[in-house]
Amino acid sequence: MNRLFLVTMFGLFLFVSCGKEKSNSDQDFSTPSAEEKKAEAESYDPKRGLGKFSTIELGASLDKAMAEKGLKVAEVKCTSCHKPTDEKLVGPGWKGVTERRTPQWIMNFITNPDPMIDKDPELQAQLELCMIRMPNQGLTDDEARNILEYMRQIDGIK
Repeated sequence: MNRLFLVTMFGLFLFVSCGKEKSNSDQDFSTPSAEEKKAEAESYDPKRGLGKFSTIELGASLDKAMAEKGLKVAEVKCTSCHKPTDEKLVGPGWKGVTERRTPQWIMNFITNPDPMIDKDPELQAQLELCMIRMPNQGLTDDEARNILEYMRQIDGIK
């Protein structure tokens, strides 16, 4: 009797769980059209990237305390893929990055890399070289700013 009850309950569970369920999701998983892709590409600002950072105020000299905090965060979240030199590890080395990219681009990229990789032709070319997408490390704004200051230190800002 106990077995019959369990088998019946399991069958009922399967029957109910296999039914169609309405989704309340408003997400659109359709592929963008060629026109939409072109509009997105044209709206991409290669000096700023994509994200919430439109301007970053940097001091003329290095904030050593921030750079030290940035080093500590980088040691945990970044140095397994990036070296502080111009040598490639998994990803590119950091030497010279603050000379090639604007502070807002760096901040937008390290806090949310996926949309920028999808839109930036230079990042797409870098992806072909590295063969691995940069993962989103879930950096806070403060952690990202500290890493930026550490990158400035690598580039010789004093």
